[in-house]
Amino acid sequence: MKDTAIQVKGLQKSYKQLHVLKGVDLEVEKGSIFALLGSNGAGKTTIVKILTTLLKQDSGTATVNGFDVAAKPDNVRQSISLTGQFAAVDEILTGRENLIMIAKLRYLKNPRQVADDLLNRFGLTDAADRRVSTYSGGMRRRLDIAMSLIGKPQLIFLDEPTTGLDPEARIEVWKVVKELANKGTTVFLTTQYLDEAEQLADRIAILHEGKIIANGTLSDLKKLFPPAKVEYVEKQPSLEEIFLAIIGKKEEQ
Repeated sequence: MKDTAIQVKGLQKSYKQLHVLKGVDLEVEKGSIFALLGSNGAGKTTIVKILTTLLKQDSGTATVNGFDVAAKPDNVRQSISLTGQFAAVDEILTGRENLIMIAKLRYLKNPRQVADDLLNRFGLTDAADRRVSTYSGGMRRRLDIAMSLIGKPQLIFLDEPTTGLDPEARIEVWKVVKELANKGTTVFLTTQYLDEAEQLADRIAILHEGKIIANGTLSDLKKLFPPAKVEYVEKQPSLEEIFLAIIGKKEEQ
């Protein structure tokens, strides 16, 4: 458990008659980037909500940074940060004011300096003193991620963080995620972009019909794919091909 940031055993969750999670097991090592893949409606966001104490599981256990999410939610919240699918920013405030507000809520020294550093890092300096209501979708997402980094949490949950971003902004977010992991922060990532998981993740899990059906490194998952056909050049399967092949096998069973 020393090197484990997240441990999940037998997690189940239903919404009335809809059984979303059917016994999920997974572990995430400290300082790693873990990517959870799955089709829309597979239950990725439900898992994130349970792990971030926003939702209670029906059964099973989950610990985050050594704290049980059901028994010690306050301890969990103090050691994590969450960026959801939709930007959680105050549209009435400016970008700078949003960042300063969060820095003050986290009792940081020099909140204005913290804000200035993040504005510069995410390319928002020119728009810093504009109301967020005037920002584009991509700018809001960048501001939202910047806000989640305030206070240097031990574990960051990024729920589809680059949705709506242009390629340049996506690459900038990727750089930030890699930097965080290199400095010891654990990143739990859900994404609909398979190339994103391929670029970032140390380990990848595939959630399908309420269960984890594959879990390992990219190399591990490639072994589940049929051997490449050798014609002129050996074609290595992309993560997208692996994902679709694994799901297809499960649906045939």
